[in-house]
Amino acid sequence: MSDRPRISLIVATYNWPRALALVLDSVRRQRILPVEVVIADDGSRDETRALIDQTRATFPVPLVHVWHEDTGFRLAAIRNKAIAAAHGEYVVQIDGDIVVHPAFIEAHARFARRGCWVQGSRALVERPTTERLLAGERIRLWPFTPHLNIRQNALYAPWLTPLVKGPTDGLKRIRGAHMAFWRDDLVRVNGYDEAIEGWGREDSELATRLINAGVSRRNFKFSAVCYHLWHKQASFDAVDRNHDVFMRTVRERRTRCERGVDQYLSSAQRVA
Repeated sequence: MSDRPRISLIVATYNWPRALALVLDSVRRQRILPVEVVIADDGSRDETRALIDQTRATFPVPLVHVWHEDTGFRLAAIRNKAIAAAHGEYVVQIDGDIVVHPAFIEAHARFARRGCWVQGSRALVERPTTERLLAGERIRLWPFTPHLNIRQNALYAPWLTPLVKGPTDGLKRIRGAHMAFWRDDLVRVNGYDEAIEGWGREDSELATRLINAGVSRRNFKFSAVCYHLWHKQASFDAVDRNHDVFMRTVRERRTRCERGVDQYLSSAQRVA
C-alpha cells in the first residue's frame, strides 16, 4: 500500500449518535484502515461527544472530534474545519449515517488518481431495516438485504468498476454523503463555500469549482460499497438561495470561493 495515498476519513454528523456508532463500528472492520477518522460535528449535543470519547479508547486509528456551536445547518463550515484538521493527503467523505463495506477504504485507495475527484454511490436502507439496525439487531448488509433501495449499489464487484462512466459535470447525481478528493485540490479551490448554509447545493458547488480548476470527476461504483440509513428529509427552505450561489459559480466559472477552508489553515497549509 506504500504507493497509495494516506486516507483521512471525514464523517459528518449531527445529533444522531446511534447511527454514528453503527458507522464507526463498520470502520473498525476495514481491511485497510484510514490513517484517522475525523468527525465533522455540526453542533451535536453531549451524547455524541460521549460516544466519541468512549469509542476513542479502543478505536484502531486516531478519532478526531471537530465540533462547532449549533447555530443552524452549517455543513460547509464544519467540513472545512474537518478538512483543515485532516493529516492524510487524500480525503474520503461520508455522512454519519453511511455504513461502509469492509473493503471501502481499500477500494478508495486503489481508485484514487491524481487530477481527479470521486463521486461515490450508495445503497439506501429503508425505514424497517434501519430501525432494526438502530435497535441493535445484527443484519447482514448485502444486495439481498430486506428493504433495500438502489439495490445494485450494494453489489461488490470490483471487476465492473472500470466499466462505469456516468456524468462528468458538477450537478447530476452529486451526493456529498460519499465523495473523495485529494486534500491539496480542496485547499487550492478553498474547500466548501460557507456562503451556503442550510441543506442543499454545497456539494454541487464545490464539485463545479473543482471541475473549473481542471480536476476531473470519476464515478465510483461496485467497489467502495456503502449503505445510507433511512432518515426524515431535511428542510428544503434554503435550496433556492443556495442554488443562486451554485449558479454564480457556473456562470463565472469560479475556481475559488471567498469564504472557505483557508480561514482554518496555517500559512504553510495554505500553499497547495
